[in-house]
Amino acid sequence: MLATPTAHTLEVPGARLHYELRGSGPLLLLIGAPMGGTFFAGLAEQLAGDHTVLTYDPRGISRSALTGPVAEDTPQLRADDVRALIEAAGGGRADVFGSSGGAVTGLALAQRHPELVRTLVAHEPPLTDLLPDAAEQRAWADELYRTYTEEGPDAAFGKFLAGIGVDLGEVVPPELPAPALAEMRANNTYFFGQMILGTTRYQPDIAALRSAPARIVIGVGTTNPDQITQRTSRALAELLGTTVVAFPGDHGGFVGQPAEFAEVLRVFV
Repeated sequence: MLATPTAHTLEVPGARLHYELRGSGPLLLLIGAPMGGTFFAGLAEQLAGDHTVLTYDPRGISRSALTGPVAEDTPQLRADDVRALIEAAGGGRADVFGSSGGAVTGLALAQRHPELVRTLVAHEPPLTDLLPDAAEQRAWADELYRTYTEEGPDAAFGKFLAGIGVDLGEVVPPELPAPALAEMRANNTYFFGQMILGTTRYQPDIAALRSAPARIVIGVGTTNPDQITQRTSRALAELLGTTVVAFPGDHGGFVGQPAEFAEVLRVFV
């Protein structure tokens, strides 16, 4: 039987967050950036049998409207939003699965609010400043921003997918609702305008993460080992003194293979 989600809103400084809860049991958050909660629905269904699963749309994305001036979106800002969500869902320590920019949010959460995180599974965080070719990666992000401002979000999105080596069909597989691709495209204005530079250039405090009470797991997909987000994940794992954990699929493997993905994730949450 499918777990029927309940929808909620939460006022935070500058935004009204939309979030959903499914199931019962220990609190587990599934977070992305710029991906909203729609893309985690399949994975949430797999985990709701023994978890209270929280999914949400980050500020400025999909159903989470901005209520104040638009400023640069940073992992620290999103981490504070997630802290508020954890408290709204009952507080205490929670398990967190974050993918892509959501993994960066999770790392910022583990630094800023370590008392709230029991286990963080950071799946392919795009921390390009950790790479030997960081200068080239910064130039690429600058080019994406230039393309967005001069040619529009669709042109920037095309360059983005090509640059990270992700096929659109894996991010938006046929089984997702038809409006999912339209939702993603609508969010690209905020993604490229306010989110991408602060996310890719975030520099985690490695010493703080190594000493944090949370268990931190770094995940990578089983395909495309040369993909940039796999490179950044391995670089982060090396700095943390750990090894990467393989998850099914590519950068968006949890979307297309939620059952297989959940089987691996259950080992840690």
